[in-house]
Amino acid sequence: MNKKKLSLTAKISIALVLGVLAGLALQGHASIAVTYIKPLGTVYLNLIKMVVVPVVLLSIMQGIVSLQDVRKVGSIGVKTVAFYLCTTALAVTLGLFFANILNVGGGYVIATEGLSYEAKEAPSFITTLVNIFPSNFFQPLVDANMLQVIVIALLFGFGIILAGEKGKAAQEVVDSFAEVSFKVMGMIIQLSAIGVFALICPVVAENGPAVLLPLLKVILVAYVAYICHMVAVYSMAVRSFAGMSPITFFKGMSRPIIFAFSSASSVGTLPFNMEATQKLGARKSIASFVLPLGATINMDGTAIYQGVCAIFIAQIFGIDLNLSQQISIILTATLASIGTAGVPGSGMIMLTMVLQSVGLPVEGIALVAGIDRILDMGRTVVNITGDAACTIVVDAWEKKREAKKH
Repeated sequence: MNKKKLSLTAKISIALVLGVLAGLALQGHASIAVTYIKPLGTVYLNLIKMVVVPVVLLSIMQGIVSLQDVRKVGSIGVKTVAFYLCTTALAVTLGLFFANILNVGGGYVIATEGLSYEAKEAPSFITTLVNIFPSNFFQPLVDANMLQVIVIALLFGFGIILAGEKGKAAQEVVDSFAEVSFKVMGMIIQLSAIGVFALICPVVAENGPAVLLPLLKVILVAYVAYICHMVAVYSMAVRSFAGMSPITFFKGMSRPIIFAFSSASSVGTLPFNMEATQKLGARKSIASFVLPLGATINMDGTAIYQGVCAIFIAQIFGIDLNLSQQISIILTATLASIGTAGVPGSGMIMLTMVLQSVGLPVEGIALVAGIDRILDMGRTVVNITGDAACTIVVDAWEKKREAKKH
């Protein structure tokens, strides 16, 4: 009798549920989960991160060479950045809206005297701009600095196009190595169920109800805003600009969404996102450019979190934010999402910048630091879903542009 094999998405979903249950069971013994289960998750994430850099580098180069036109890459880049900036501005607006309406900081009695938080200095926009351009070919690959990897891929991709006949051998090498990288990625992805179980179990074991209950309202408000942004903004974008049914889109995105939720890693989810968007009909040349860029600069989920946390901290400290201050938060969070691109811990740096922009006490970050991982899981889901929506939309725009030319 032929048994029907479980799909990888089903396996990952089951692993997620089992991980949560195991985490709840190990609540009193979180050290067991951290010592024996978490390392498996770390190994799995390390493998994913190891393969992501060659996949991004080679697939962007492949994509550019297949476009055969430098101007076309520029056109895709402008559309991508414009889409990301618009959805990020909408995201932070939505975060502020729900935080105000649902009175996120109301009813809390939290002692704020002993709070301390060491704010990291955010790099200036010019510094970030200069840091996009690497001084060494290998260092960005070693550090997994995605913006610099993208710049290297763009320059060498253009180089292959401009070299013409002599660039053919390089193109074949890129194609060959890209194919090998995809096969390695496929092998690692087969281990996803084990990885997801090992990543989620210690999180649940460590962040039991005792940690979550005092700040449950913040978590709920953030998740309401996350879900509304995904359902409203991304559904509207794929329906209006790409003529795709939102149900088709979210169904196709189920595997990257589950993985992003359990790993809280945008870069780690890249391989899943590339596969999902291509299955949804986006061309590889577009997906391999838009997605890595999105994993670095598109932070819709993080922007929602900024809005919710800013209002929460203001209300806890008894500060009323007027409309112009809230508009200032929208502008700061939108620009900071690109200004802190590729900086480790950029979520916290962005929040520091947002709080400082309206004169809120940075110490308030210490209040939400304890639940940051729980908020991070949701914001990663929003971030990667936004990347995919942008890929589908930009691909549809490019197809229309090409159809007009012919």
